[in-house]
Amino acid sequence: SLPTIFRFIFLLRLSSIFINLLNRLPSPEPPYSLHTTSMKFVLLASAIAKSANAFSYKALPTGVVNLASSVERDVYTMADWAASYGVQQAAGVQLTSYDGKDYFAATDQDIPAGSPVMYVPNDLTFTSSKAAMEFGGSLGEAEAQLINAGLEDKVPLFRVFVKILLEYEKGENSPWYTWLNSLPRIYNTGASMTYACFDCLPPYAAWLALTERQNFVNFQKAAKFTPLGEDIVTNVTVLKWAYNVAITRSIEWYGDRCIAPMADMLNHGTETEVEVSYDENGDCYVYTTTDVAAGSPLRMSYGDPTNPSPLFATYGFLDESSPGTFCKLMHMRTEMEVLGYRFSDLLFYKETGDISPAVFDVVLYNVLNQYDPGAANSFYDAVMSGDEATKAQYHDQYWQYTKEELQKHVDGTLKDLDKWSEKAQSYDIYTHPRVPLILQHNQFVKETFLNVKANLDNM
Repeated sequence: SLPTIFRFIFLLRLSSIFINLLNRLPSPEPPYSLHTTSMKFVLLASAIAKSANAFSYKALPTGVVNLASSVERDVYTMADWAASYGVQQAAGVQLTSYDGKDYFAATDQDIPAGSPVMYVPNDLTFTSSKAAMEFGGSLGEAEAQLINAGLEDKVPLFRVFVKILLEYEKGENSPWYTWLNSLPRIYNTGASMTYACFDCLPPYAAWLALTERQNFVNFQKAAKFTPLGEDIVTNVTVLKWAYNVAITRSIEWYGDRCIAPMADMLNHGTETEVEVSYDENGDCYVYTTTDVAAGSPLRMSYGDPTNPSPLFATYGFLDESSPGTFCKLMHMRTEMEVLGYRFSDLLFYKETGDISPAVFDVVLYNVLNQYDPGAANSFYDAVMSGDEATKAQYHDQYWQYTKEELQKHVDGTLKDLDKWSEKAQSYDIYTHPRVPLILQHNQFVKETFLNVKANLDNM
């Protein structure tokens, strides 16, 4: 019958399209020899990857990954690609987005605590140790450049950075092309900010962001001593994109820097639902750490959840669920370090306006150093020895001075925040696309400081 003929022609046409698509795909043999890996845990049958469904979306573009900011991420083709290479995920786990730009893993089914959520085979992952073996001694001079710049701890990240650039350089011939094509083109990290951005931030956030930018500049310089082509190592756009991919999508695992495609779609959360780990074979596993209700995101921790500024500078987002922020006493950094405190110890709390005890210690130590060095030494001894009784005596005796110093700092910072935000608002958003994030960050800090001010004024 006529409908049967149409169905036959349609199926024949569909088969032809599918065959042509397969012919355009890169070879499935990467340098790390991707292969079918035996599962270390059992997932539901419906969750097991089926390569027959791979590449069911639009054909891949030609050439290298297009890094233009207007290009949309091809995330769902990447999900098919990952499944075809052995990535498994539990029933209900899926990628989703609120805005079509930021995609993240979530579940539409309840998942009990301790359940396997995702598995990524070793051969699909990027790691600094595998990159070191692949490049052999060819990165020696580049790594020496980093070490001379005081960035020895960044060498593992640099190896992942170079590996990403190598796969980008291969274009469609890279087995990871589809993953690379799914990644963001625009980043709001410190490495992507300009000096105009730093001028609109509080000193602590500006310092962290500027440090990221300086790290990228050192990576850029070191890249010239790698085996990468001249067109890659001289392309600042490509280098910065690769740096942002490496730093925002990798995690540290016992000294190694690792990226597991698909597992890198887990967003950060102050309250987390999952944990990522690697076994002795380098396979990546994601397990739930709590009961997860249907409709929930699957989030891991990117770092200290009590202070959003380091996450802001490194990853380019503001965690507004963070309970507090560094108190911005950058001018007392010496006193902080002498007393053995870290930035994460000196917090102002957003909702309550509470002040962490370490802040009072640092401010008092600063006051005593200015007006009574002998008392400063005795107070230092009390802090170092954990003599809380003596510390309390000093705090009681000098409370008015501590309070006045803190009030001066808080009031001054609030004025500066208004000034910095006003400057940011004067920028052209098309020239400075990170302005909205900067304003969001400054508003978070301002609300925190206003609550702290209310508490101080009533003490």
